[in-house]
Amino acid sequence: MTKPKRIRKAVFPVAGLGTRFLPATKAVPKEMLTVVDRPVIQHVVNEAREAGIEHFVFVTGRGKACIEDHFDHQFELEATLAGKKKTRELEDLLAELPEAGRTSFTRQQSPRGLGHAVWCARDIVGDEPFALLLPDMLHHGTTSCLAEMIEAYEQTGGGNLIAVSPVPDDQTHQYGIVGVEDAKAKVSRVTSMVEKPPKGTAPSNLHITGRYVLEPEIFPLLAKQEAGAGGEIQLTDAMITLSRDANHPFHAVRFDGTIYDCGSKVGFLLANLAYGLERDDLGPQLRAALKDLI
Repeated sequence: MTKPKRIRKAVFPVAGLGTRFLPATKAVPKEMLTVVDRPVIQHVVNEAREAGIEHFVFVTGRGKACIEDHFDHQFELEATLAGKKKTRELEDLLAELPEAGRTSFTRQQSPRGLGHAVWCARDIVGDEPFALLLPDMLHHGTTSCLAEMIEAYEQTGGGNLIAVSPVPDDQTHQYGIVGVEDAKAKVSRVTSMVEKPPKGTAPSNLHITGRYVLEPEIFPLLAKQEAGAGGEIQLTDAMITLSRDANHPFHAVRFDGTIYDCGSKVGFLLANLAYGLERDDLGPQLRAALKDLI
């Protein structure tokens, strides 16, 4: 088996308007809303860094400049922390800052869907496989979801991978669903993909969770992909086309942790509680306060 190319780059589509969180997102990007004390996008970038990603590609839109600022030095703040001897706070701040030249930002310019956002990153990604992480979806587990996927990528000899997780059978019509050869396996070959299948027609109960490893052959397919659901360029449509080529297989990697959809208000609130409760400095106080509140 030929060793596949290493996954060095990750794409983060952050151009969405965040209308479900208005008025909070009128002036603040939804990706910068905080789960405990870090923006949602920082949690997702940390997952990618844990998996060994070296270059972080953000597909932005208007009003998203503070995302770029967040991943840059703020010299006044750093100098103030240093001057006040707040060493721990300064070290924590710098520890999550990508190295110089490790971030790229490109604009989607018009909201034409996830597939179009991915296509906008084509020149930065180049001719190499890449990871794609949807920042709304926080994957909370003992290990990085993307790290598990990259391990599976190396074991399968490359190709394309999709993170999946089971949902109740009566909810499959709400998600992108994959059919697989072995629904109980940690890694299994994908046999079918369908976006929001009608009730009773889903090939399995495994839904696509917002983590992907994709080959660069997806880009020319996205370039000519016609608009699909919602009048947008759908990533799933291009993946289905690519999967028909035996030279570009897809595997599903089952994620066994908890997934919080921070694009929904309930999911966002649950993420704050879950991440807060596991913190040694916050958990005991938060747990006691919740008992009083409930």
